Amino acid sequence: MKATVLIIEDEPQIAELISLYLKKEGIDTKHTLTGEDGLELLQVGNIDLIILDINLPGMDGFEVLQKIRRIEELPVIIVSARQEDEDMIMGFGIGADDYVSKPFSPKVLAARVRANLKRSKNRDSSLDSQISFGPYLLDTGNIWLKKHGERLELSPKEMALLTALAETPEKPFSQEDLYAKIWHNSYGDLTTVSVHIQRLRKKIEKDPANPQYIKTSYGFGYYLCTTGDKNET
Repeated sequence: MKATVLIIEDEPQIAELISLYLKKEGIDTKHTLTGEDGLELLQVGNIDLIILDINLPGMDGFEVLQKIRRIEELPVIIVSARQEDEDMIMGFGIGADDYVSKPFSPKVLAARVRANLKRSKNRDSSLDSQISFGPYLLDTGNIWLKKHGERLELSPKEMALLTALAETPEKPFSQEDLYAKIWHNSYGDLTTVSVHIQRLRKKIEKDPANPQYIKTSYGFGYYLCTTGDKNET
């Protein structure tokens, strides 16, 4: 698994042990002894996950985590000799993704790192498949369309048509292009495309006769405009 983990730990021996096990997984590591140095490195380096000790000299781990959450959403695993429930609750409350108590098994910590990196990657992939326009959010991976958080019902062909337009917003597609892409046929009744466009407009446009989102570029085709009013009701 290709990734870079920042270890903020004031005990070099523990940091070296963690690094050794992560490198066996193909994961690169960087290490700082203080939270202040860790925050500086975070702003200049490409970091995918942070392993953060709580008992640090100067700024403690909780303060560091609060500052991290102001600038980054990457996974943070807290490691701490403190085993009180209150510390764990506080850690999760201010944004930790995982909490491991010392002493810990390096193998177990490495497994936690892998799991959190995988979840982070899946979350990023999911976000990559989402396209917003006006009050709408289209997820082309999970195949749904929502307006102000409420899911809208589209037919499979309507969803496929909207997805095709959304994958390259502002680019016009001719009826021939859309028919070939959605109906997988180069020959047929091209009015099918315009019929489905009209149905789609009736479901998502405030005024289908004067569309804000699914527009026509005369002589070129249909395209999705993503700059409509997000406050539309």
